[in-house]
Amino acid sequence: MALVDVTKTCLDSIRQIAEHVDGSIVYLDAGSTESFQLMGAFPVLLDLGARAVCSLENMCSSDQVVDWNSSSDPARKVVVITSRLLSDAHRYILRCLSTHQGVCCCTIFTSISELAHSAYPDSPLGPDAFREYESLLVQDYEEFAKKCVTKTKQQEYSNLKEDMNLNSEEGWSQLTFIEGDTPHLDASPTGRDFYKDNIVEGTEDVGQKLLVSVHHFPMILCPLSPRVFVLPSEGSMAEACLSVEHADAFSPGLPPLSTGSSFDGDDTPPGATLTANFLYHLAAKMDLKMEIYSLGDLSNTVGKMLTDMSSLYDVGRRRRSAGLLLIDRTLDLLTPCCHGDSLVDRMFSSLPRREKTKYYTHIRGSDSKPNNGPSSLQRASLDVHIPLVKILNDEDYQTYNFQLSESVEAFLCGWDSSNSDSQIVDLINLRNKIHNSEPLYSKLEHLNGSFVSTDNFRGTPYLEAILDRRTKDGSILVKKWLQEAIRRENLTVNVKSRPGFVTKQELQAMIKALAKSQSSLLRNKGIIQLAAATLVALDESNSSRWDAFMSAEKILSVSAGGDTSQNLASQIEDLINKSAFVKSLGQKKGKTEASKALLSFQDALLLMVTGYILAGENFPTSGPDGPFSWQEEQLLKDSVVDAILENPGVTKLKFLDGLVEELESNVNRINSEENKEVSPNQPDKDDFDDDQWGEWGDEDANDDEDSGKKDSYGNMQLKLELRDRVENLFKFLHQLSSLKRKNKPLRDGTFASESNFGGDPYASKGLLYKLLMKVMNKTDVPALEYHSSTVGRLFKSGFGRFGLGQAKPNLGDQNVIMVFIVGGINGLEVREAQEALSDSGRPDVELILGGTTLVTPDDMLDLLMGNSSYIR
Repeated sequence: MALVDVTKTCLDSIRQIAEHVDGSIVYLDAGSTESFQLMGAFPVLLDLGARAVCSLENMCSSDQVVDWNSSSDPARKVVVITSRLLSDAHRYILRCLSTHQGVCCCTIFTSISELAHSAYPDSPLGPDAFREYESLLVQDYEEFAKKCVTKTKQQEYSNLKEDMNLNSEEGWSQLTFIEGDTPHLDASPTGRDFYKDNIVEGTEDVGQKLLVSVHHFPMILCPLSPRVFVLPSEGSMAEACLSVEHADAFSPGLPPLSTGSSFDGDDTPPGATLTANFLYHLAAKMDLKMEIYSLGDLSNTVGKMLTDMSSLYDVGRRRRSAGLLLIDRTLDLLTPCCHGDSLVDRMFSSLPRREKTKYYTHIRGSDSKPNNGPSSLQRASLDVHIPLVKILNDEDYQTYNFQLSESVEAFLCGWDSSNSDSQIVDLINLRNKIHNSEPLYSKLEHLNGSFVSTDNFRGTPYLEAILDRRTKDGSILVKKWLQEAIRRENLTVNVKSRPGFVTKQELQAMIKALAKSQSSLLRNKGIIQLAAATLVALDESNSSRWDAFMSAEKILSVSAGGDTSQNLASQIEDLINKSAFVKSLGQKKGKTEASKALLSFQDALLLMVTGYILAGENFPTSGPDGPFSWQEEQLLKDSVVDAILENPGVTKLKFLDGLVEELESNVNRINSEENKEVSPNQPDKDDFDDDQWGEWGDEDANDDEDSGKKDSYGNMQLKLELRDRVENLFKFLHQLSSLKRKNKPLRDGTFASESNFGGDPYASKGLLYKLLMKVMNKTDVPALEYHSSTVGRLFKSGFGRFGLGQAKPNLGDQNVIMVFIVGGINGLEVREAQEALSDSGRPDVELILGGTTLVTPDDMLDLLMGNSSYIR
């Protein structure tokens, strides 16, 4: 039987829509672009006959000029693939059709099913969502096209932007077009043909020429390997809220605490609905029949939804049996907050990310937004930028710049000047700019790389091979691949190499050697990009900070294993004081000194989160409200207040909203007073006759005294306000420390004996490792809920009274197990999941690991204390 492969299933799904892709311009939104880039789908789209693959949000009329399949006829088909709700993508789809008005067929693929569209609270579509949207899109397009027909002169199109704000009451024509949205009909041949055919002939029924069809395309996900995946960060599923604001919730991006309560109707977070629909269709695409298990309140809700969907649609279908294990992220917040020994985690934390696309969501009505919080949030992009251009020296820059110039000249020689005079002028100007102006690499990042999960070494995908590797092991493996590529290219690299060690110099030398020629760069692009990402992760500026975190977290873990909480509290206080002092001292000595501080105050706050979670697990009753005594916590509060007063620029902390400007003004005032020094040439007051000058200047002195009193009063008010904010911060930390006590699966004793940080290596593992070890060893987990099918419920409720009850199946009996963590996963958990299979003696099990997103420690700080937090 074939092995389960998420990436292959995604690519096969794309090939199944070949008839729609052939001969069309394909538009991908930001989430789909993220997904298709990771799975390496762009070559597949071109092989299927796509004329061009373009960005939906950044579309322009010249997209039709780029034709990879050399078709002489103008494009008449457009395919839009979106990971968002149709209502959210509508403004971009309409802008696309309005720009390319020669298009007569528009096919839309969305990853959100019809059922999910109708169940989503902000969606204006009903049960027949796809048909409804087809008619609404055609209606809005007709409104726009009719207004264009009434224009008879070219200069009247200067007001087209105003016309685009349609006012139809039935469709979604109340769209606000941002700068650059206005299409230009004369920018492409099809636009000119459309303008000529319809305006000259006076045809007004232009909307009837557009054929729209909407289909469900569920396989828009980001496969990091054939068996590890997350959802696109800019898709509706990843951005949908997993909790509403209440006492047991930390962030809209995390499930609430699992107190044993269930969600009813309108209280169900939209993220649960979208996640359930996605997992159901994913299992169908992979031809798997799921036995569903869950751990956590939100996971139980998702499991119930999946069971109901399976009962309705899976009758009579024969599929391969598999187990699905759903886990709430909130059951283990410690693992994603810590800096584990994972090369992939280091990479994603060190590499810059692509800027997020600003979306204008469509709300059903002014009163439809829930009162208990937002329905979506911003996730960190998975599209990392690997700075290949920075690895090359200035000589390589100039060589690349010259090659680019020659390529432009060659392109000019083959250009059809009879039809594209204006384009010739533009390209000539570009060539002259390359020769005469500053190098293009100073403005454009031509050699930015990105991860592609299908890039492989002799059939083994690079990302899959390093996902479960520690930092040292993964770096050595990357070095081995580079050396093999060097031998294959018959290249020589003069650099010292030590077996079992990896240095920045040898990695950089081998990368530059492989990138010396364009042919070698293309053949080895996969390992070059991965090696460049490794180089960034191992750079001193990034690795030193990560290692400092690991060292501090180890100290906190050891302190948490003591008899009292005093040592742990003093360690947290010391981290806060050091981060504030070093930063303050560095600012006085200059930016260079300030940059030497490895851990900032924000980093110290993240370590405080770790410390409070550890304290809650080991000292739950030390204090009246939290894990520390009143005296210990008061010292911590004073340290936090002093640190913020010294360094008010700690932005992106939600509990300081509205107070940062006042704090900065206060520090600037204090610094200006300290910098006032008496001039050495200023005469001493005793050198003058007091009687001669009398009481001159007393009025100014009184004014200064009054001003000083006002400043003192204002400073006192500011400190009082700051102390109130810090009190709210510590109430939030108390909530984090109660994870073990309030989370019912942990409180019931399932993992209580393993929640210490002593010398036992098993005890330091995350929840996923411990749970998989129990599952693989077929140990009973009381908190694990099994969601039986309709037949199973019938046996339980009806035939059970006659002794014909159905026994609860064991998840460990399955040969295929999919684990999905609602809220996100990290690279360390991927490694620990593989270690669980090996340590339990079950390497034969096919384990698929997925999550809402890929979370780094910085992402967790944003979720818990940043703009994505419920903290007040």
